Amino acid sequence: MNDLLAYFEQELPAVNAFLEAETGKLDGLVRDVARYVLLGGGKRIRPVLTILTARALGFRQDGVTPLACSLEMLHSATLIHDDILDGADLRRGRAAAHLTFGQTETILAGDVLLALANRLGADYGIPRINSLLAEGIMSTASGEILEIAHCAKPRPDRAAYMAIIVGKTARLIETACRCGAALASPERSLEDAAGDYGLNVGIAFQLVDDALDYLADQSDLGKPAGGDLREGKITWPLILFLEEEPDGAEVLARLAARDLDEAFQREVVGRVCAKGYADRTRAEAAAYVGRAKRALEALPGCREREILSQAADFVLARRK
Repeated sequence: MNDLLAYFEQELPAVNAFLEAETGKLDGLVRDVARYVLLGGGKRIRPVLTILTARALGFRQDGVTPLACSLEMLHSATLIHDDILDGADLRRGRAAAHLTFGQTETILAGDVLLALANRLGADYGIPRINSLLAEGIMSTASGEILEIAHCAKPRPDRAAYMAIIVGKTARLIETACRCGAALASPERSLEDAAGDYGLNVGIAFQLVDDALDYLADQSDLGKPAGGDLREGKITWPLILFLEEEPDGAEVLARLAARDLDEAFQREVVGRVCAKGYADRTRAEAAAYVGRAKRALEALPGCREREILSQAADFVLARRK
């Protein structure tokens, strides 16, 4: 993992400086919200994957940073809207933006970040990049719509869960990799390989996230453990629980009725962890990491390809 960490240290100063400069140009009504969200932490996985993919396919000139940062802006915009829809109190260990600045200002900031990300992509004059960014935004919105519908009628549906996490998380990580590839080369087969890598890394990322929601404490996550359960979301660990536990139907009925008192939440979270359902979710993520690493075989052998492989391993190993 040393090469991966070194690469992050190498690229993050330029990424963070660009984000700070661009948000500083925004109108005062939304500037502080955008800076609060974009500069308040975050792993910067999407922009670094964009950079790595472009470099792996031979893009050596300057100019990749704005495109990479457009992916971080898209991601941050989805988090802003997600927190409002979920009524979330915390994000990355701090009060959610809509509680700090107000809902109107926060929604507008999310809209501005979406628009700015698209403008940054359009500035490259490569139609394929415009199309990829649009598809990434649409997939994210579709995933959110699916999740809201699923929470209204909760059920342990594996196919529905996968459709939600592909839309909400994996497609944007796929988009980050495809954009890097499209910047470096017009060869669609190389873009598809990069996209396959990103899609599988994205699925693994969300599976690990869903496991950590049950396993980790608030100091690790920056938000309370069991948050998905509290919001009525049926993620992979809970699907396994509902499928295999004798009282699964009863628990599902309480979820549907929103009968989620704190004692019930603690009991379910404890049982999910004790029975190994969260650990089995990590094992499921490992299979997708394997697929992601196999997709890299179509890319030229180089340092960046090796670091992309390390990034997949990092997604699986992370604890927060």
